[in-house]
Amino acid sequence: MSQALQTSGDDHGKITFANEVVAIIAGLAASEIEGVAAMSGGIAGGIVEKLGRKNLSKGVKVEVGEKDTAIDLYIVVEYGARIPEIAWKIQENVKKAVETMTGLNVVEVNIHVQGVNFEKDPKKIETQAKTR
Repeated sequence: MSQALQTSGDDHGKITFANEVVAIIAGLAASEIEGVAAMSGGIAGGIVEKLGRKNLSKGVKVEVGEKDTAIDLYIVVEYGARIPEIAWKIQENVKKAVETMTGLNVVEVNIHVQGVNFEKDPKKIETQAKTR
């Protein structure tokens, strides 16, 4: 489940990251962007949240290699938002956050728009995201 990242040019050993760590960083970075209503995590994400633990990696799928990572984000956007602009901002913010915090090279950040939010109530947004 964990993948290794070799430290650069020294003999201290290697650093490994669980996929979940990269997914949490990416999810938090994506949710910082204005226009993102929710991350779409499906039923499994909703079950974890109902048990009292917030799933910080909801709506994020990552593949971590030795030095590279690829990230897929599943989002719900606010109605009226410019989706291509939001997607670009998410890609930039996620790439910057993951590369800065882990040292991994982010080779791609794919955005999958799962829905459009018309509601202002955050509980209704969560319900819509879980049913997708």
